[in-house]
Amino acid sequence: MDTEIKNAVSAADQDAQYDDRAKRLLGNKTILAHILVKTVDEFKGMDPKEAVSYIEGEPFISVIPVEPGLTNAEKEEAGQRIVGFNTENAEINEGLVRFDIVFYVRMKDGLSQVIVNLEAQKDEPTSYHILNRAVFYVSRLVSSQKERDFVKTNYDDIRRVFSIWICMNMDENSMAYVHLAKDDLLGSYSWKGGIDLLNIVLIGISNELPAHDEKYELHRLLSALLSIELTVDEKIGIIKSEYDILVNDELRKDVSAMCNLSQGIREKGGAEREEKIIMNMHRKGYTLDQIAECVEKSIDEVEAIIEKREPVLA
Repeated sequence: MDTEIKNAVSAADQDAQYDDRAKRLLGNKTILAHILVKTVDEFKGMDPKEAVSYIEGEPFISVIPVEPGLTNAEKEEAGQRIVGFNTENAEINEGLVRFDIVFYVRMKDGLSQVIVNLEAQKDEPTSYHILNRAVFYVSRLVSSQKERDFVKTNYDDIRRVFSIWICMNMDENSMAYVHLAKDDLLGSYSWKGGIDLLNIVLIGISNELPAHDEKYELHRLLSALLSIELTVDEKIGIIKSEYDILVNDELRKDVSAMCNLSQGIREKGGAEREEKIIMNMHRKGYTLDQIAECVEKSIDEVEAIIEKREPVLA
């Protein structure tokens, strides 16, 4: 049992490290710029190298709590009360759910800003509908602006918010844009306000690397970055030659670390698939000899897997 617990902890730690590296890669300003020009209307068609300059400061990666009341922090400076994102003492409440990546983007008019949130998922969750979670996140990023980006009833100062969700291991490459719409049920009065304040973008990435095609330009970049199948050189080659991204030491280090972690994840996934095959054959009545021959393991190994996976009867 101790070995099983140790392996489970090791696997969880490996997944956590992979997630951390994935967020660091996606949080690279050049990568964020490529995402912006494909998802945020004002930047569509812009050269990503130009879009980088509109990203303000450094992106907040896994430090800002999602929970109501904890997203913002207050402090006093020169006798003034200042409200900003809560990035202090992140280690105190490790159980808190945090936004993966949050950053401000200055619009081309030089005055207005939008807030962009980027979330990465290894696959589509089964315990809840991902769109519901995206609606919650985008709503939190709007409501948390009070006293930070606008005060009292100055609702016209609310920043537009984009919540972009990247889901790996999907059946197909896809992208959907979810936003507010106005339907006139009676009359055609022009109600004033920002119908464009809430924006959700859902990006599905399939397991196979998409073709080198303009239609799949963003999907190919994200797939190459996050793939657990490609080597370091293959990833770097695509990033440099196809997207003209400068690969500095930090980016190369993150890509290399992800590839090392991917090897362990692949091995874990392969072992899980093999165990599933053994259990399916066992339930269908195959003998230990037959199963062992099919999966190329010893009878003792097959028996140990069955004993481990077989539910204990009350």
